[in-house]
Amino acid sequence: MVSSRPSPSSSAAKSARILAIDYGRRRIGLAVSDELGITAVPVATLERQNRQKDIRRLREVARNYKITLIIIGSPLHLAGHAGEMAQEAARFASRIKKELGLPVELRDERLTSWEAEQTLKENVGRKAKKTHLDSVAAAILLRDFLDDHRGRESALELKPVLRKGEE
Repeated sequence: MVSSRPSPSSSAAKSARILAIDYGRRRIGLAVSDELGITAVPVATLERQNRQKDIRRLREVARNYKITLIIIGSPLHLAGHAGEMAQEAARFASRIKKELGLPVELRDERLTSWEAEQTLKENVGRKAKKTHLDSVAAAILLRDFLDDHRGRESALELKPVLRKGEE
């Protein structure tokens, strides 16, 4: 029998907004989910200034959008191992978690920048492409996270409960 009543954890997750960050040394791309966790929208690309100002701007974004979870892209090498930038992103994630007091998850972001570039290739001029690329990459990272999460959640919610002997 399938329960029609959502579990408290799934209904709480559906009313939460998630911030995705495409971390870079010069720019930070930002994307935000809608409250239902269905769509991912690029919202801004921040030019890096210094640690304190960057944290302050991220805190403001998190507060304005009522963020409950932050996803930070971890730029792994194509072979899957962490290089210098992935280690830097991990340190950044730790700082964000400490400073903002929100849960932070690192997520493999291989090829998100390439996919963002392909997406923008024909739609945006060369100068605008640079400024939008990072936020579009963050939106792709977030879209993939939402798709994966939705797939797991759907499978759990739709799984029928079988009685012993029914298979």
